[in-house]
Amino acid sequence: MLRNLSLDDSVVEARESYATARPKARETHEAACAHLPGGNTRTVLFHGPFPLRAARGEGPYLFDTDGHRYVNLLGEYTAGVFGHSHPVIKTALAEAIETGLNLGAHNEAEAELASHVTARFPTMERVRFTNSGTEANLMAVSTARATTKRDAVMVFKGGYHGGLMYFKDGVGGVNAPFTFVLGTYNDAEGARALIREAGDALACVIVEPMLGSGGCIPADPAFLTALREETADNGTLLIFDEVMTSRFGPNGAGALAGVTPDLMTLGKWVGGGMSFGAFGGRADIMELFDPTKPGSLPHAGTFNNNILSMKAGFAALTQVFTSVEAEALHTRGEALRGRLNGVFEAEGVAMHASGMGSLMTLHGVAGPVARMGDIANSNDAAKELLFLDLLERGYYIARRGFLALSIALEDAHLDGFVEAVGEIVRERKAALPRR
Repeated sequence: MLRNLSLDDSVVEARESYATARPKARETHEAACAHLPGGNTRTVLFHGPFPLRAARGEGPYLFDTDGHRYVNLLGEYTAGVFGHSHPVIKTALAEAIETGLNLGAHNEAEAELASHVTARFPTMERVRFTNSGTEANLMAVSTARATTKRDAVMVFKGGYHGGLMYFKDGVGGVNAPFTFVLGTYNDAEGARALIREAGDALACVIVEPMLGSGGCIPADPAFLTALREETADNGTLLIFDEVMTSRFGPNGAGALAGVTPDLMTLGKWVGGGMSFGAFGGRADIMELFDPTKPGSLPHAGTFNNNILSMKAGFAALTQVFTSVEAEALHTRGEALRGRLNGVFEAEGVAMHASGMGSLMTLHGVAGPVARMGDIANSNDAAKELLFLDLLERGYYIARRGFLALSIALEDAHLDGFVEAVGEIVRERKAALPRR
């Protein structure tokens, strides 16, 4: 049924419908506010009028505390590439628990996982494990600073390298106190100029081969090539943050672009969905952490080699999300994004799905999206309306429009999702911005 409400009135209506259908979520949120600021301990999950409260997951489905079931297209912001509680990973975790937790010693599992990580990602000639992608990126940047004996770190607006290196709106907030040089993503010549200007003060450039939180904007291969050439000439280390994009193809986004960094970081899915991160790269750089060498750098972390993450990661890499599975999911994601843009174009609405492979973001612009400036005027109300309407039809994505596909999703789930988006766009056409 076509609705003739304005966009603002449509959002108000959708919020009211959402709230009415989720009394337990509202009750839980109100109780949580007494102990957590805003009832929240993970900012990205918050949305109005109060956030969804998950109860459990099963395969491709998420169930909330009010009894609703959703096809989960968010995939725990890329950590959940396996779907919920994959049986192979469950078995690995059960076996790990039986062997004992918190061993406080080297174990066989960490060596096994490391051998498969370095085989999967050849850039990582040597690797060290952390507890999160945030830690991995902090360690990679600190390694670069220790190696070069320089201070400055070049980043890009829209970049996200964890909770302490967040550059959506430039440099600020709770960022680590490094000296940052801020560049424009996908501006190859501008980046070259900044690197030359920084000269021997610049320790490293850290970049995502596709902006993740910044809106799923893939890097132009020429941009990555320019970074590689200019950093090599300047004695600056190049770091690829592949915490998210390591799922692309068999060896990650950098390999797809044909560009090899000095250091690379991983996280999320590589630990089987457990708390996990990794940094690694050239052997001569990583040897700085060899404790048998005089003057070696320390790298602490009680749970760096925790048995749950080690066992789950080994199962994930060797049995679940193999190179073959990664390529297949990448192809499915490319096809889905094309279908979504086909719907938006056919209906004449100013919306666009940007991204690469199995990661994408729905924007309130007509597209195409190649730089942060292309989404500066994205219609946020249109994105919220789509998010809320999708929930009512049983599909869960991020409030900001982000999707991360899992291997648990079947063709029928993706077909249903495209159909749901089409229904919403046609029903809300009077409210949505036009091309």
